[in-house]
Amino acid sequence: MKSMLIATTALFGSTLSAFAEGQLNLFNWGNYTSPELIEKFTEETGITVTITDYDSNTTALAKVEAGGSGFDLVVPSANYVPVFVGKGLLAELDHSRLSNIGNIAQEWVDVAWDPGRKFTIPWQWGTTGVAVNTSVYGGDVNTSDIFLDPPAELVGKVNVVPEMNDVMALAIFNAGGEACTEDLEVLKKVRDKLMAAKPSWIAMDYGTTDKLSSNDLVATVNWNGSTMRARLNNPDVVYGYPVEGYPLWMDSVGLLADAQNVDEAYKFLDFIMVPENAAMISSFARYANGIAGSEEFMPQEMKEAPEIVIPEEFVSAGKFLPTCPQSATELYTAIWTELVK
Repeated sequence: MKSMLIATTALFGSTLSAFAEGQLNLFNWGNYTSPELIEKFTEETGITVTITDYDSNTTALAKVEAGGSGFDLVVPSANYVPVFVGKGLLAELDHSRLSNIGNIAQEWVDVAWDPGRKFTIPWQWGTTGVAVNTSVYGGDVNTSDIFLDPPAELVGKVNVVPEMNDVMALAIFNAGGEACTEDLEVLKKVRDKLMAAKPSWIAMDYGTTDKLSSNDLVATVNWNGSTMRARLNNPDVVYGYPVEGYPLWMDSVGLLADAQNVDEAYKFLDFIMVPENAAMISSFARYANGIAGSEEFMPQEMKEAPEIVIPEEFVSAGKFLPTCPQSATELYTAIWTELVK
């Protein structure tokens, strides 16, 4: 969702373990939180914010589930929200404490992963596709074969972000399957194609924004906002929407059940539902958000960006990933474990 860096960043705060009044601990994806947004929030409320970054949904879930994290808010993707809720890790939100709850755009209220927004509010949403440097490859970029069957120009130059759910979904769609499939014939095709493609890859790394910008990468599985950020630095970078199918996602903010700074958390949740503030998040991370009225505060280049505005011919290929049953997850994990050895 996202250029991801495994790091811990403290902004305007002291230690993570402190639970003093006027503090807030946010657990979020790396390189995904606008510093200007946090500065504005602190100026308006006096609340200092400590941000801890994570690199994947599984990392975030494991840390929170272990207990005693000290975090107040977390930002899981759509297919992980039911997991957090099912494990009792998120508190049900008191909407009476959120004066701006009505600003959530209607299409993002009764979402499958959190009907009625009982546990989360929108952060950002986008797509997972491929990014390609057109100075190296001038062919069709709207296919997951960019990484599953790389054209000659890209052999040995392809990166695959190590995000299992997104990569497995792209490979399953490429094989003609559906999300959460347990069809062993389809999964054998997926496994064989991934294993055959891996020797053509240069890496399985995060940090794609900077590497695409500097030509250190010329093709990668990537998120749309990260690709836009790279394109603004390097106009040869283009984003492809695989016609075989690609994931749609939304990351949403939830209040942790063991949050210590609850009042501060509610103030932050309400703050980011103000359209102008939601636009600050988007302007930094370069993804769309789910807050109505934020568009007018967006920079012009986002209103027209091909990475943000999905071309009409590719809209139908985008699919939200459901929360897969454990039996399917175990099958995918087995393939993934073999792949990353």
